[in-house]
Parts: sequence; structure tokens; C-alpha cells
Amino acid sequence: MSHIAVGILGTAVIAIYAFGSGRLVATDSQWYRSLSKPAWQPPRIVVGLIWPYNFAMLITASWVVASRLSSTQQLVWLVSLTLSVLAALAWAWLFFNPHALIASAVALVFATLFAIPLLVLSFRASPALGCAFVPYQLWLALATSLAFGYSAQ
Repeated sequence: MSHIAVGILGTAVIAIYAFGSGRLVATDSQWYRSLSKPAWQPPRIVVGLIWPYNFAMLITASWVVASRLSSTQQLVWLVSLTLSVLAALAWAWLFFNPHALIASAVALVFATLFAIPLLVLSFRASPALGCAFVPYQLWLALATSLAFGYSAQ
């Protein structure tokens, strides 16, 4: 597969992520507003700032990985990215629709775990890219801890 195809596929997966999460996440719903927030819940402004950064970084990383790493590493990138995104979207659906809080937290565990190869490959492609990827990995870990915090209610 060409590096251009890998970049396009990675961008498409992230576009699905952005669109899907935008459709599934409903922080303005009465149900969500009624939940007791864990003490470590970041302010809304942080959430509003981190997601555009995360999506832009993931797109950039997809293209850098596509242009600098081997075909095998590109395939690992695409598979890990897709699985992480599917798990994150599963979290959004489970959390905001059937309100399956424990199942949604487990989905985020998988999203976080599937993102670890992305972090490793980012560092292999470029140390600067790896450093730029760290906030996304930390955000997933924080989101996972928040999900378990909500499920403990």
C-alpha cells in the first residue's frame, strides 16, 4: 500500500472518529448534567481545546507515519488506530445511549490500550511527533479513569 493511501485511510478513520463522536457524545443532555462529576473532571474549556488538538495531531501523525515508516509499521498504525477509534466510539455510544457505565469504561480501556502502538510508532517516526502524541495517550487514560469514576456512582 502506498504511503499516500495510508495517509488517506488514517485521515478517513480520524474523520469518522470526529464525526461519530460529535454525533454520539451529548454532554448537554439532562442525564449527563445530572451526573455527579468525579473530582478530577477537567473544566469544559480543557475538553474543548484538547479534542481539536487530538484530531489534528492524529491526522498529522498518520501522514508522518505513512511517509517515514515501513509498510508493516504502517499497517500496524492503521489497525491500531481503527481499533482504538472503534473502542472510543463504543464508549460514546455505551455511555450516552444505554448508559452502560461499566461497559463504557471497559471500552475506554481498550481504546487506551490500542493507542499504545500508536504512541510507539509516533516516536519511531519522529521524537517530536512522539512527544506531540503523549497528550492524546494521557487524555485517553484520563477519560478511562473518569469513566470508571462515573461508573462508581
